[in-house]
Amino acid sequence: MITVVKIESHVNDVSLTSHPQAQDSISGADVTARAAALKRVPDDKAMLRAVAELTRDLGAPNPRIFWSDFLGSAFLGYAGLAVAIFSGNIWLQCAAALVSVLALYRAGGFIHEVTHVKHSALPGFRFGFNAVIGVPLLVPSYMYEGIHNLHHARTRYGTDQDPEYLPLALMKPWTLPLFIVVSLLAPIALLFRNAVLAPLSLFIPSLRKIVVERYSGLAINPAFRRRPAEGEARRNWIIQETAASAWSIVLFAGVFSGFIPLNAFLIFLAIVSSVAVLNQVRTLVAHLWENDGEPLSVTAQFLDSVNVPPPGVLASIWAPVGLRYHALHHLLPSVPYHALGEAHRRLTAQLAPDSAYHRANYDGLAGLVTRLTRSTFVRGA
Repeated sequence: MITVVKIESHVNDVSLTSHPQAQDSISGADVTARAAALKRVPDDKAMLRAVAELTRDLGAPNPRIFWSDFLGSAFLGYAGLAVAIFSGNIWLQCAAALVSVLALYRAGGFIHEVTHVKHSALPGFRFGFNAVIGVPLLVPSYMYEGIHNLHHARTRYGTDQDPEYLPLALMKPWTLPLFIVVSLLAPIALLFRNAVLAPLSLFIPSLRKIVVERYSGLAINPAFRRRPAEGEARRNWIIQETAASAWSIVLFAGVFSGFIPLNAFLIFLAIVSSVAVLNQVRTLVAHLWENDGEPLSVTAQFLDSVNVPPPGVLASIWAPVGLRYHALHHLLPSVPYHALGEAHRRLTAQLAPDSAYHRANYDGLAGLVTRLTRSTFVRGA
């Protein structure tokens, strides 16, 4: 594999060929050097060819897997929420709340699949997602559709035009806790956006422009501005936004009228906030965040992304619905989540040990968080 050897000649100087979690120490110069080297990584054509050839038969979503997994997770999540609200036993409430958070987190993860799946291959699933999870949890799919696909655009990844990228490894240490705190407050912000800003913006054009550009997408890049949708996407947006606004207004009206007990509402907010925080922690380790804003080759984008494959089992909890194969997903964005494990097994077995593919695999959450935290501290020192 001549291409792989060529890649290694570019990255050896910044220790990217060794397992990143094995490094005991790191300096600011190391982080800067890795960011610079990332831009010079050429495409590993042998790897990309193998990815395409070995996974040709894995592109079709299985409706039974999708619906059973999604509905089962949602049912378990709402059942846990009900027990957490109505049980008088504090220990049972805590256990039920934990189950609810994990199950609703998994069900919410299907917004990622809604964005990528061909809707003709999975009829009704977008509507089902929004009716069961998207609107009730204040994250209808229009907030991700039209956003996430930009993250996969060849020339946008890691640039200021990428709504889902921040160079966190190159930023100050305080950005990491702020990154988490923002997600903790997300449900309150979404309630306000849907119950107050969205209705008002219908009568105030300047406010509508702000709402559309800045408060209508699940983006982490504060510089990103969303464009108005057109055609069918605009129609879906209006329907979903109207439903989310109506639901938010009903929630507020129910609480203020006393119809919904304040305690029940606070438990609901706490569980939804916990789901948002868990997702933000997962986002924190989905990439290495070492690109400083320049366009990257596909292979460089892959190496800046993260797989956490088996044998570890915890990743299936904190990175569900295929998200443990996030780097592989950047190579195969149209492959459904339930097929990524098989794709990974094939590629691991067929690609040579010196292939770039093996350098995107990591052991777990703790090592990735430690690496990112260490990078921010040495950069800020």
